[in-house]
Amino acid sequence: MKSKRITMEVDLSVAFHIRKEVFVEEQGVLLEDEFDEFDTLEGQGLCEHILVYYNEKPVGTGRIRIVDGLGKLERICILKPYRKFGLGKVIIKALEEIAEEKEVSKVKLHGQTQAEGFYQKLGYRTSSNIFMEDGIPHILMVKDITS
Repeated sequence: MKSKRITMEVDLSVAFHIRKEVFVEEQGVLLEDEFDEFDTLEGQGLCEHILVYYNEKPVGTGRIRIVDGLGKLERICILKPYRKFGLGKVIIKALEEIAEEKEVSKVKLHGQTQAEGFYQKLGYRTSSNIFMEDGIPHILMVKDITS
C-alpha cells in the first residue's frame, strides 16, 4: 500500500475514473456535480490530488485544497473491492502530510455520515449537524494536525 501525489495528466485521469465509479455509478452523484474547476493540474498550489495503490494497482484517490487557511480534504474514495484494507487511512495520512507541508494546522472534511466513525478513529471530531450534499447525508469534521 502506497500513495503518490498526482503530477501527470495520465494519473489524474485514473483518479477521475475511480471517482466516477464510486461517486457517480455507485452512489448516484450527478456527473456534472462530481467534477469542478479544481480538477486540474494547473493549480498545483491550490489543489493537490493523490492516488493510493494496492498491489501496485491504483484503487483510491483524494484531494486537498486550502480554504480559508484550513486544509479541506475532498473526494476521498476507494474502489469497492479494495475497501477494508486500511487504504482510507493511507489517503487521509497522505493528505494531512500535504497540509503540514503547506503549514496548515487544521484540516476539515465533509464526511458521509456512514463514514463518521472511520474519521473519528483518525482523530476527527464532528462539528456540525447532518446536512445534505449531492443527495447524501454528510457532517463537517475537523482535526488539529499540529504536532
